[in-house]
Amino acid sequence: MPSRYELPEDALSYARETSEELLALLDTLCRIPAPSNQEEARAEFLRNYLVDLGAEQTYIDPALNVVCPIGCEGKDDLHVLMAHTDTVFPMNTVLEPRIAGGRLCCPGVGDDTANVAVLLLALRYCLQKKLKPRHGLLFAFNSGEEGLGNLKGCRRLMRDYEGRVQSVLSFDGGLSHACNKAVGSSRYQISASTKGGHSFGSFGNRNAIEVLATLITDLYDVKVPQKSGTKTTYNVGVIQGGTSVNAIAQHASMLYEFRSDDRECLETMEQTLRRILTRRKSADAQVELQLLGQRPCMGDVDRAAQAALEEKYLGFMEAFTGKRPQTGSGSTDCNIPFSMGIPALCFGFYEGTGAHTLEESIDIKSLETGMQLCLAILLDLFEE
Repeated sequence: MPSRYELPEDALSYARETSEELLALLDTLCRIPAPSNQEEARAEFLRNYLVDLGAEQTYIDPALNVVCPIGCEGKDDLHVLMAHTDTVFPMNTVLEPRIAGGRLCCPGVGDDTANVAVLLLALRYCLQKKLKPRHGLLFAFNSGEEGLGNLKGCRRLMRDYEGRVQSVLSFDGGLSHACNKAVGSSRYQISASTKGGHSFGSFGNRNAIEVLATLITDLYDVKVPQKSGTKTTYNVGVIQGGTSVNAIAQHASMLYEFRSDDRECLETMEQTLRRILTRRKSADAQVELQLLGQRPCMGDVDRAAQAALEEKYLGFMEAFTGKRPQTGSGSTDCNIPFSMGIPALCFGFYEGTGAHTLEESIDIKSLETGMQLCLAILLDLFEE
């Protein structure tokens, strides 16, 4: 392997010797609930962990990001390394990690708790060695990546350090794939209200559920933009409303989103949605549109700088896994730097299955490869 990919024996020993500690840390983190917008407990744990290591500059910002700046003062060439703390699971989810068949099983264990734990222990190695950064390094264990978290953590981080960030690495996902293009999205709640009434005595009055059903039919008749090299999708994910089988529903609502990795296609979907809603206006039914979240597409990222970033870190991944990772579009924290024209890349340090399900699990053996990869990436950014 080229020299930049070779870990010193001390780092290799660290990766081996901390394997059980990594599992214990994962067990601890998994048991701390962290739904989007409710990451306080995990954030406090991580801040205390870093402060105890001597990183007293670590702080929790108003968005619940845990931020550890190293060598950033007075510098405008900052490199961000981040992993998100939130999960898709509600606060009352049973979180009891267990090992079975060489796998660690627990909701949220992979996305993104494994990457948080690996990054934390790799950063500890650098802090204990008192290594000096070659550039300003901004380590962040950020909030709000999932769902209606709406990338709030990354948005805050990039706003606070606006004009100073040169690149972003988001550790989210696994060892075999890297996200190098942003999928933007718009997410709405669409609500319908009608007079309603008794199903027999008021038969003929508009039903809010029927209003939404008609809208859903219209939305699913839409032909997505067919632009070469792009992908556009839509989905109604939740519908609710009504009170009883013998009551004409007065209120109903649904959650609707559309996505694309192209800005023009996103704009087309937005215009189409509003055209459908305008066409369905009536005197006996009120329809309201509420924006819940938006994720931006690609901005004007310098192609040469993006290509150089990809070549460097895809090379790291290939060196430690033995395979060139696949690349493609995704909706990640990288959407924010991408939209600002900042080179970014998203990948992770484990192999797993069942992300966003109660059956989520990770391959324990893959963590050692992930730890070595993370150490190599960090050591390349520090100097002895």
